[in-house]
Amino acid sequence: MKKLMSIFIMSTTFFATSAQSNSDNPLLKPWSGPYGGVPAFNEYKVSDFKPAIQFAIQEKLNEVDVIANNPKPATFENTIVALERSGQTIERIMTVYGIYRSNLSSPEFSAIDRELSPKFSEFSDKINQNKKLFTRIEAVYNSKEKSKLTGEQQRLIWLYYTNFVRQGAQLNDADKAKVAGINKELATLFTRFSQNLLAEEHNQYVELKTESDFAGLPEEVKNAAIAEAKERKLNVLGCIANTRSSIEPFLTFSTRRDLREKAFDIFVKRGDNGNEYDNNATLVSILQLRTQKAKLLGYPTFADWSLSNKMAKDPKKTLALMESVWEPAVEQVHKDVAEMQKIVDSEGGNFKIQPWDYRFYAEKVRKAKYDLDQNEVKPYLQLENLREGMFWVAGELFNLSFKQITNVPVYHPDVRVWEVSNKVTGKVVGLWYFDPYARAGKRSGAWMNAYRNQEKLDGNVLTIVSNNCNFVKGAPNEPILISWEDASTLFHEFGHALHGLCSNVTYPSLAGTSVARDYVEFPSQLLEHWLATPEVLNKFALHYKTNQPIPQALVERIEKAANFGEGFSTVETISSSLVDMKLHLATEPIDPHKFEKETLDALHMPSEIVMRHRIPQFGHIFSSDGYAAGYYSYLWADVINADAWEAFTEGKGPYDKAVAKRLYDTVFSVGNTIDQEKAYENFRGRAPKSDALMRARNFPIKGKK
Repeated sequence: MKKLMSIFIMSTTFFATSAQSNSDNPLLKPWSGPYGGVPAFNEYKVSDFKPAIQFAIQEKLNEVDVIANNPKPATFENTIVALERSGQTIERIMTVYGIYRSNLSSPEFSAIDRELSPKFSEFSDKINQNKKLFTRIEAVYNSKEKSKLTGEQQRLIWLYYTNFVRQGAQLNDADKAKVAGINKELATLFTRFSQNLLAEEHNQYVELKTESDFAGLPEEVKNAAIAEAKERKLNVLGCIANTRSSIEPFLTFSTRRDLREKAFDIFVKRGDNGNEYDNNATLVSILQLRTQKAKLLGYPTFADWSLSNKMAKDPKKTLALMESVWEPAVEQVHKDVAEMQKIVDSEGGNFKIQPWDYRFYAEKVRKAKYDLDQNEVKPYLQLENLREGMFWVAGELFNLSFKQITNVPVYHPDVRVWEVSNKVTGKVVGLWYFDPYARAGKRSGAWMNAYRNQEKLDGNVLTIVSNNCNFVKGAPNEPILISWEDASTLFHEFGHALHGLCSNVTYPSLAGTSVARDYVEFPSQLLEHWLATPEVLNKFALHYKTNQPIPQALVERIEKAANFGEGFSTVETISSSLVDMKLHLATEPIDPHKFEKETLDALHMPSEIVMRHRIPQFGHIFSSDGYAAGYYSYLWADVINADAWEAFTEGKGPYDKAVAKRLYDTVFSVGNTIDQEKAYENFRGRAPKSDALMRARNFPIKGKK
C-alpha cells in the first residue's frame, strides 16, 4: 500500500456521500498550481475533513472493487499498477489530515480525529481483507511471467503480497472479522494515547515567579521562558513548557535544584498522573490487543509479527545487539557519575546525583574535563545558519540546491518553503517545507513527512517533503541559538528529507523513505556526521554577534569531547528499546509500573538515569504500530551508519565524491526497489560490522583489548 495509507490505518463502510454535495469542498480538489500541484492550505477548514474523507474513502473502495472484479486474468498492469494509481484523492486528504494532526491539533480537530480513527481502520481492513483482490495479487505473485519483469516491478509485487498476508488476507472469515475488530479498537486507543500525551504536555509547566528562578539560565533560554509565559498569558515572569525542547536546557543550566526536580517530575510523569489523561490503562489494552492480533495472524508474539518485514527479522537478534552495547554503556555511565559526584561533594552538596541533576553536573564535568561549555558553543549555532549549512552539505554530496519560494500556500506563518533542484542539470526535484518552532497544538519532537512521494509512473512527479521541529522562539528579532544536540537532530531529520528528495524510482509505494523501519534511520543518522566537519563549522558556525567563525581551538575541544555523554545517551535510549521489545514479547497482561521497574532492575539500570521514553508517554510505540517492537531500529541503523561513515573516513574524507556518488546510487535514490541488506552491500561491498559502532562511541570491542 502507498506510504500514507499504511500510516493512517484506514478502512471502510462509511456513508456514501454524493459528489454534488462535495463539489465545493477544497480537500476533494486535486492539488493545483506550480510544481505539479501543492496543498491549498489557504483554503482548508477543519469542518471540511469529515465529508471529504467520507467521499474519498468510498471513491477508493469503488476503485478497488473495479480492480478486484476485473474479468480479465490478473496481470502486473491491471492489478498491481492499477492499485498504485488508485486512491489519489484519499492520499491527498490524509496528507493534509496528518499535517493537522501533528502540527495544528485543536479541540475541534481532536473531536473529529477521535470519531474518524476507527473508520480509517475499517477502511484499511476492507481493502486488506478483500478476497477477490488478494486472489489477483496472489496470482501475479505466483505468475511465471513475473520473471520477465524488472527488479523494481518484482519488488513491488512482493511488497503488495507480503503486506496483504501480514494483515490477514489468508485468514478465514471469522478470524478476519476478529482482526478487523482489533484494528478498530487499536485505532481508537492510539488516538486516545496521543491526545492524552499532548494534553499533558500542554497543560503542565513550571512557573518562574522571581528573578532567582532564572538562576544559571543562558540568555536565550531565559528569553524563551519569558516568551512562553506571555504566549500562555500567565501572570508570572517566565514558564518552562513540558516539552523536551524546553525541559532539557532547563535541566542542563538551572542552578535551582528544587526547580530542576519539579521540571524533571512533570516531564517523566506525562501520561502517568492518575488523572483523566492517564495512559496506563490505555497502553495495557493496546498490548493485549496486539498479542491477540499476532496470534490470530500466526505469530507467537507481537514482536515476532512486527519484525517479520524488518531487516532484523528475529527479536532475538535485536536483543543480542542491544545487550552487547548495554554493558559498556552502563560502565561508562558509572565512570561519568563518579566524576559528577566528586563535583557535588567538593561543592559541599550533601546529596547523591539524581536524574534531575545528571545533565547539570554532566555539563560541569564537560567544562572541567574538556574545557568545553555548551554556552560557549551555542552562540555559534544559529538555526538559520545551520539550515544553510545543511543545504551546502546536500549540494556537496548530492548536487542539490535550495531556493526559497513564496508562491505556495502554507498552513502556518512559521512555515517556509524551498524549491530543490539538481545544481548540475538545473532540474527541479521537489519542495522542502520547514516548520521549526514549537506551538500549542503541535506534537513534541522532530520529524520528517512526505506530502507526496516521487514517482515516474505517469510522468515525473516531484516529491514534497517537510521537516518539523520544536525549537523555542526567543526575543523578537533575535537569532534562535540551539544546542549541539539539537543541531544534530536538525541534521538527522534533514537526512530523512534528503532520502525523499533523492528518490529516483518509478512506483510511489517504493519511493524515498518507504523502506524497512530498522533501515530508514540509517540515512538520517549518517547525515549527522557532517555537522562536525570543519567545512560546515568554518562556514556556518558563525557567532551571532560578531559573525566570526567558530575558533579552531574550540572546534578541537568539541572533537575531543565528541564521545562525552555517549554512555548517558546510549543507556537512555537502549533502556527504552529493551523495554519496548520485552513489552511486545510478553503475552500476559502487565502492570506498567511493575513491568518497568522489574525490567530496569534486571538490567541494573543506573539510578541516575531514566528511560528516554517511559512507558506511559512512549508515543513511538503507543500512538501507532509504527515503532512498536521497533524502537531498537535507532541502534540497528546506527550500526549501519557507523560502518557507512567509515567508508568516507577510509577514503578521502567526508566529501569524497566517489563515495558520495555510491551512497546516492545505492542508498538515497533507490528507495525500497531492492532488499535493504543487498542495497547496503552494494554500497559497502559487504555487510555492516558492529565494531564500527563501538569505535564510534569509544566503547570496548568484545574480545579485543
